[in-house]
Amino acid sequence: MAKEKKVEQITDMEVDFAQWYTDICRKAELVEYASVKGFTILRPYGYAIWENIQSIMDAEFKKTGHENVAMPVLIPESLLKKEGELVNGFAPEVAWVTMGGSEKLEERLAFRPTSETMFCDHWSRVLQTYRELPMLYNQWCSVIRWEKTTRPFLRSREFWWQEGHTIHETAEEAIHETEQQLKCYADFFENVLAIPVVPGQKTEKEKFAGAEATYTVECLMKDHKALQGATSHYFGDKFSRAYNVTFTGRDNKLQYPFQTSWGSTTRMIGAVIMAHGDNNGLVLPPKIAPIQVIVLPVAMHKAGVLEKASELKDRLVKAGLRVKLDDSDNSMGWKCAQYEMKGVPVRVEIGPRDIEAGQCVLVRRNDGEKTVVGSGESMRTFFIKDGTLRGYIILGDVAGAGIYTSLIREKTPLETLDLDSLFMEPTLAAFPKSYRKKILAAEEEA
Repeated sequence: MAKEKKVEQITDMEVDFAQWYTDICRKAELVEYASVKGFTILRPYGYAIWENIQSIMDAEFKKTGHENVAMPVLIPESLLKKEGELVNGFAPEVAWVTMGGSEKLEERLAFRPTSETMFCDHWSRVLQTYRELPMLYNQWCSVIRWEKTTRPFLRSREFWWQEGHTIHETAEEAIHETEQQLKCYADFFENVLAIPVVPGQKTEKEKFAGAEATYTVECLMKDHKALQGATSHYFGDKFSRAYNVTFTGRDNKLQYPFQTSWGSTTRMIGAVIMAHGDNNGLVLPPKIAPIQVIVLPVAMHKAGVLEKASELKDRLVKAGLRVKLDDSDNSMGWKCAQYEMKGVPVRVEIGPRDIEAGQCVLVRRNDGEKTVVGSGESMRTFFIKDGTLRGYIILGDVAGAGIYTSLIREKTPLETLDLDSLFMEPTLAAFPKSYRKKILAAEEEA
């Protein structure tokens, strides 16, 4: 059964994949275009995703001894030119500052397109001996590259990223660092973002300017294309020699350290959109979702519904989940479509009949599967997909189990049944509503 489209403002990916992508970026409130061409604004929801990515990755970097630093945003032209391949590689993308207030600067200053030069300049001043190695640094910042064509997250003139920079006593240690960080990226994409990747080495033509070797993880997208997700570079001692970074070695002679750099960007959010999204919007992996569970009270104007929904939210928060309760006056249909578009992994619905039955309804964003979850000595959990019952778990009273089995076997559309009765009084589910009311009334009188 084809999945019903709920957000008409989003172009179908089958019609125009690029426009579908842009529609999601804006309709899901991830970004907005800035007044300067090629620049974007990360809106709160988009930035919250980036914060979650940053938090997880930063913790992994620290496990392997890396420390965070902050380098200046401006680079003197003379410093940038010390490594010829680097400046030639980035020259078309560099933005320059030529004025300071109302005065012309004696030397042009480049907005950082990357920070190898600043790290090398720093190390040339502070590194003394092999005992201080390795130096394992990382910084979270934005960089500016004057790209000719732009698209949110994938390519913009300012983007947010992390850039790791390290120096080592030996080439072997630096190569190990390069490979270690490549594996770190691959693990992050596959285990956190749920995106399959292909790690490998870039060609000579594609490698980073000034690097001896560049490695990448390529992400597989729904349009059957690969997207570069992160890179790891081995520089040898080329940059150290260009910037006169030296240390006293174990033989008491001056030596040049071996250097690496590695980075990933907000492009990862773009990868998530193109790998998991559908025609209804975002589909976010739970680990990076700003809202992991949305709680929607059904008929919340009725007594006790909002209180029960709030209680449920508090229980989920205590369990360590990021939870939101939407008690706005928007319609239930609007709420479901809105949080589906924003990619919230799980939706929880609870209304008067759910409260009476001691249950709630869970809806998964990735596959639309519905699960009715109960509690207490008698618990019934149902697995619903594409409008039919696919499975169930019953603890305690097993009345009606045969009916559930029959519904699964016959693939009966649940829209033809009374779902409330199906879950609470299964033997009545197939009867007309008037008959069900008569039977229930008779039971209450008795």
